[in-house]
Amino acid sequence: MDLFHATSTTNHGTPKQSPTAPLAVRMRPQSAEEVAGQHHLLTPGSPLRRLLEPHTATTRTAPSSIILWGPPGTGKTTLAYLIAHSSDRHFTELSAVTAGVKDIRTVVDSARQLLVTNGQETVLFIDEVHRFSKSQQDALLPSVENRWVTLIAATTENPSFSVISPLLSRSLLLTLRSLTDDDITALLTRALADERGLAGTVTLHPDAQSTLVRLAQGDARKALTILEAAASSATATATTPNAPATITTDVLEQAIDIATVSYDKDGDQHYDVTSAFIKSMRGSDVDAALHYLARMLVAGEDPRFIARRIVISASEDVGMADPSALQTATAAAQAVQLLGLPEARYALAQAVVHIATAPKSNKSHDAINAAISDIQAGRTGQVPPHLRDSHYSGAQRLGHGAAYQYAHDYPHAVAPQHYLPEELQGTRYYHPTDRGFERNVTQRLEIIRTILPNNNA
Repeated sequence: MDLFHATSTTNHGTPKQSPTAPLAVRMRPQSAEEVAGQHHLLTPGSPLRRLLEPHTATTRTAPSSIILWGPPGTGKTTLAYLIAHSSDRHFTELSAVTAGVKDIRTVVDSARQLLVTNGQETVLFIDEVHRFSKSQQDALLPSVENRWVTLIAATTENPSFSVISPLLSRSLLLTLRSLTDDDITALLTRALADERGLAGTVTLHPDAQSTLVRLAQGDARKALTILEAAASSATATATTPNAPATITTDVLEQAIDIATVSYDKDGDQHYDVTSAFIKSMRGSDVDAALHYLARMLVAGEDPRFIARRIVISASEDVGMADPSALQTATAAAQAVQLLGLPEARYALAQAVVHIATAPKSNKSHDAINAAISDIQAGRTGQVPPHLRDSHYSGAQRLGHGAAYQYAHDYPHAVAPQHYLPEELQGTRYYHPTDRGFERNVTQRLEIIRTILPNNNA
């Protein structure tokens, strides 16, 4: 579930709040004005704003299907409740973790009956829609196309990868952003004072507030959950009766263990952090590369996956500028197999430092891709006769191997003969740089290409 999920609702989507409900539930926004952040989606006249307005004939132009994509604690569930509460729409909620195709069809049938009998529309909210299989998502298409329901689907994963194309093309995709520090601060201030929240029974020390905002990492639910735990600890240890207890940094640290890293190794953050990791090594920012390595390790990423990315980077981004980088990377991959975590993190860190600080060249990468492009385009040609296998019966009669020049019999161990097929004579795939060890390769290659015929262009 997402931000401030309530366990039960009325038909109009208003949560039945209880004084004993979690603070995050009690502080659920009751209007669009109370929604923290997401100002880019709530401007007047926007599709989401039209859905949040009182339901009239003019709002029929609002979309019939919306996909809310964003990190946890950014308000996806809250917005679904507010949309249902904005009119007499019936509200129904399914969780993709437990619901099946039969559940979807039951909800859709009920929605059609309500629409036919009294004209009442239904808001169908599906949380974690990325967990639905293709067949389950297919079952939603008729209800979306025929407006039997207003579908609101929430996901923390990139819909381009997790939602089927037909459903995605029929939906308005709205991207929610992590809350800013100011958003979280405003949310905490309201929760401390509001009668629905802590009603002034505790105060939050400025240092503790800064720490709490940092730990929340843009997640409103996490911020309020931590605040509630800290408030309980502060109240229990208060020494002055009938006075507001103070949440200090020490109280805050006692109330929580360690903040979970904002990283889902099965979700969109997996791709974002991995991408940043690779690009930081390529960009020679060793500190950033180590930061993203640490994020992956703390989040429980498979160290074998990390090792594979490091090996790829060693060849793709460092290449012949420092050939030993590949040796370090493969040794780190072997260390992962031999040691496992936590000890293998040192080998991974060593490989990351090596690659990030090494001179860079992607010319080997470019060379093989260029050669493959030629092959795929049909530019192959025949192997020159003097290079063909001459060890089988009849090869000599065909002229295979005739006039072959043994390289070690010539200066520099380079024989002045053709190696490429005739159609590709003079083609160059590899263009070394002047960086690192590849500078030596460049100098040697200049000599080699003056010896090989049709290669000194």
